[in-house]
Amino acid sequence: MNNRVKIDFLSVSENEGFARIAAAAFVSQLNPTLEELDDIKTAVSEAVTNAIIHGYENRGGTVTLLMEIEEKCVKIQVIDKGRGIDDIKKAMQPLYTSKPDLERSGMGFTVMESFMDSLEVSSETGKGTKVLMTKRIM
Repeated sequence: MNNRVKIDFLSVSENEGFARIAAAAFVSQLNPTLEELDDIKTAVSEAVTNAIIHGYENRGGTVTLLMEIEEKCVKIQVIDKGRGIDDIKKAMQPLYTSKPDLERSGMGFTVMESFMDSLEVSSETGKGTKVLMTKRIM
């Protein structure tokens, strides 16, 4: 079974929960375990939160959630057109945060990486960030 969905929503923190539920509903067609579902919801939550807080710095914009199923593999992209990431390697280091004043833990990318099978981040300063996560549902 192949399927695809694209959802655009405002970059407000209230939509982070919506993104989690939308991802869970979409992936449910693969009959995932509760653990697989929780992993996906957590990874999506982290990616969307990063887009809102770091990409748009709570100033507003649009976040795109693009989800695709190919066979038993789900690909999820979280895309923003915000400020971008100056140094992706540095941003992906555990405990690194560009917002220490907000008491952020700096573990977002680490969480995404640990809950998904793969994580790719591409970004251009001033143009936005794309996070691509994949997970095979057993």
